[in-house]
Amino acid sequence: MVTMVSLSTLPLHAAGRPTTMAPNAMVVTPHYLASQAALQILENGGNAAEAAIAAAAVVNVVYPHMNTIGGDNFWLLYDAKNQRLKALNASGRSGEKATIELYKALGLGKIPTRGYLAANTVPGVVSGWWEVYNYSQKNMNASMSWAKLLEKSISYAENGFSVTPNQEYYTKVNIDKTNNEIRDLGRFDGFRKTFLKPDGNIYYAGELFKQKDLANTLKIIARNGADGFYKGEIAAKIVADLTANGGILTLEDFACHRADWVEAISTDYRGYTAYNLPPNTQGIASLSILNILNNFDLASMTEGSADYYHLIIEATKQAFTDRDKWVTDPDFVSIPVASLLAKERGTELAARIDLQKAALEKNPLDPKGDTIWIGVVDKAGNAVSLIQSIYHDYGSGIVAKDTGVLLQNRGSFFSLDPNHINRLEPRKRTFHTLNPAMLFKNNQPYLIYGTMGGEGQPQTQAALVTRIVDFNFSVQAAIEAPRWLHGRTWGAVSNDLKIESRVPQNVIDELSNRGHPVRVVDSYSDIMGHAGAILINSSTNIKYGGADPRSDGTAVGY
Repeated sequence: MVTMVSLSTLPLHAAGRPTTMAPNAMVVTPHYLASQAALQILENGGNAAEAAIAAAAVVNVVYPHMNTIGGDNFWLLYDAKNQRLKALNASGRSGEKATIELYKALGLGKIPTRGYLAANTVPGVVSGWWEVYNYSQKNMNASMSWAKLLEKSISYAENGFSVTPNQEYYTKVNIDKTNNEIRDLGRFDGFRKTFLKPDGNIYYAGELFKQKDLANTLKIIARNGADGFYKGEIAAKIVADLTANGGILTLEDFACHRADWVEAISTDYRGYTAYNLPPNTQGIASLSILNILNNFDLASMTEGSADYYHLIIEATKQAFTDRDKWVTDPDFVSIPVASLLAKERGTELAARIDLQKAALEKNPLDPKGDTIWIGVVDKAGNAVSLIQSIYHDYGSGIVAKDTGVLLQNRGSFFSLDPNHINRLEPRKRTFHTLNPAMLFKNNQPYLIYGTMGGEGQPQTQAALVTRIVDFNFSVQAAIEAPRWLHGRTWGAVSNDLKIESRVPQNVIDELSNRGHPVRVVDSYSDIMGHAGAILINSSTNIKYGGADPRSDGTAVGY
């Protein structure tokens, strides 16, 4: 059965953008102001790491419904001078008071999706910026001051920027008073004062939006680095507001936070090497899909056919089975990453796929995840793939008093079941959907890519890689081509297959005939996430950038 439904009232975006090409450097972000800020750093002699920090700082201001300094980030950083790939996990851990017993004593069967008890993990974003900045200073001939990298973000917070249609839409959605479990964020004082007008109305697209408290917070961080956030007055204000309202994070939680350099994980794909982040991220699922697809001749299929969609969807289901069994904080569980990504495991999972029939699933997938992805390549060949997020749109809905910091609700993903792999425990990192990616060719970065979108991230990454590697799409064409999302949406109790209406009807009908519960959505639906990619031609050194027409972003270079 096929159902037709519009899951977004966002204006449709025009497609058919050209791929952006440049000989020196390339930037892709989901917001044009962030792309411009990064490009300015590059043109003034900064490197990819510095440009990525500047872009991440700006997008935290101008796309607050998707990410803020109250969230987490993960990095893949290629250091061209030393020819090494670095991976950074800058996700926050749960607080020292975060226990299953605490929540159950409050009569809760699950961690609330919104509110003060949803904000139970320390924000990791600033620690990620700071670690990458210091690495860049020591190893990558960095030339910019820390304060310089935050200049644009402070200016946009203090002086304002034009609200995007995306921000308008998600603000409107989130003040719906009919559902105070996942919406009605206007009930929180900080959200109301920050993101709504004094009369309670939303800010509409094109209106000027200022965040004075956030500007002051960013100024402190610009002066004092990460310690200005984790060990000074900002942390004190956040903890004071949380404590006054039943929250559980402490000053010690903030002071003890650290971002960690970790070993990137990888798998072969048709002679290329795909890299991603290890657990606690779902990077292992993104790589597992490619490992499974290695067992099929995709190039013999027609891209966009029912066979193409069916195969990747079924590979996703198999990869998610391993992911959901194992992925959590590796400091708490020994995770067999090598065996899960072994060629033999890919072959085993591939053998379970019925090419004519969709596998049924019992467990509904996580419905949401709002995130931003940033890609940067500089003149020296340094490259960054960065993801930054607050989990759900507008995170916990809590803006800590007098800070402008919107706190994430990533910790609401912890389970209160003591037998669950991702059970809540103090000082633990939860399962993370975030996973930035790179594809190497001959031991050099070839494709820097990623997307927002929770469960959709591994699926969209597979779409990008297969379309570029197996079907020779340009990066822009690969991003713009019709996409799908296997999973569920807010309030749903089972999985379905959302697919964009540009897919031909005969393909949709065939997928339905194979057992997929198809739901047709808008032709460039925002729920498919905001993807981006940069391809590097090793022969000419030309960089090819693509940005998603489903976002407000641009690919820019020089």
